[in-house]
Amino acid sequence: LNWLQHCDIRRTGFGNDSCRRVSKEELMATLLDKLDPVITRYHVIEESMGDPEVAANFETIQQLARERASLEYLVKIGGEYKDLLEEIEDLESLIKDGSEPELVEMAKEEIEVAKAKLEESTQTLRLALLPKNPNDERDVILEIRAGTGGAEAGIFASDLYRAYSRYAVNQGWKVEVMDSNPTEVGGFNKIVFEIQGKDVFSRMKFESGVHRVQRIPNTETQGRIHTSTATVAVLPVVDEVELKVDPNDLRIDIFHAGGHGGQNVNKVATAVRIVHEPSGLTVVCQDERSQHKNKQRAMSMLRSRLFEAEQIRKDAELSETRRSQVGGAERAEKIRTYNYPQDRITDHRSNANFHDIPRRMDGGLEDMFDTLLAWDEERLLGEESL
Repeated sequence: LNWLQHCDIRRTGFGNDSCRRVSKEELMATLLDKLDPVITRYHVIEESMGDPEVAANFETIQQLARERASLEYLVKIGGEYKDLLEEIEDLESLIKDGSEPELVEMAKEEIEVAKAKLEESTQTLRLALLPKNPNDERDVILEIRAGTGGAEAGIFASDLYRAYSRYAVNQGWKVEVMDSNPTEVGGFNKIVFEIQGKDVFSRMKFESGVHRVQRIPNTETQGRIHTSTATVAVLPVVDEVELKVDPNDLRIDIFHAGGHGGQNVNKVATAVRIVHEPSGLTVVCQDERSQHKNKQRAMSMLRSRLFEAEQIRKDAELSETRRSQVGGAERAEKIRTYNYPQDRITDHRSNANFHDIPRRMDGGLEDMFDTLLAWDEERLLGEESL
């Protein structure tokens, strides 16, 4: 049984290994127990989508299509995993039979290749079977707000916006500003923007929280290092089909946009404020020149926040929440520190360090996000019996 060993990882921190060995049979049984219901569900969905009554219901067919798409990859690699198990079983039977020496020798060579493929397939399947965040495939709305640190905090908020937006462009994603409150020195008290693209939330979700920067501001004459913070919230975008908002619950105010915006600022009322009266949630959008577009974007922001609030209500531990993510913007509540004098970025969840801050703040975030994804997978593996 030593050809396929498995570490059941129980980790207390990133890179801190503590594992036990389990047999091939235990691992195989666990994987198949988790895989079989997924394959069954996939086939049930396909049958349902072929039902004329179901196909006539637009909302239902959309939900089923999304669920099917989310299962396709797992069903594919699960099928490959089962095929490899069958191939190895057939080859083992041929070797055990031993009646044809030439075929036995060929089978011995082929089985080594198949076992190596199976080890690879096993790890791929383990990761694919980990619980997924249901929002991973969604677009996102990011809110960046200056925290403690005065003007320097606003500049840092602007730096984070630049890093995220440039990273998004490098990924081929679309970035659109929804609302902003610029400072007099070129930063932002707040900036809200949407990122649209493939699997955006799955990459950006780890950015929620307090970011701390340590550096010497341009205005500092005595060379002292200042510490300031900015908070980031990552909200999944929700469409009208998934979350309906009763128009009677809304108060919509139209007003003149403030700050930068072109010649029509303070001449034509285009900015939109929407208050959801049952919850008290308020959203503002004023960066578009069109009142209609501002209203559309404000409604998108509102749906995302209402969706988030519902997640909190259903499962506070698992939901990605702005309130739990962001906290009170105090210096102690941090997920990452950007130390400019030492050219080092420290992520306090994965305990990983990254250098070359200028490149990072110009959108070079790929390996940072990869590290966080690996950290999250390790954390989930420690919680699962895979």
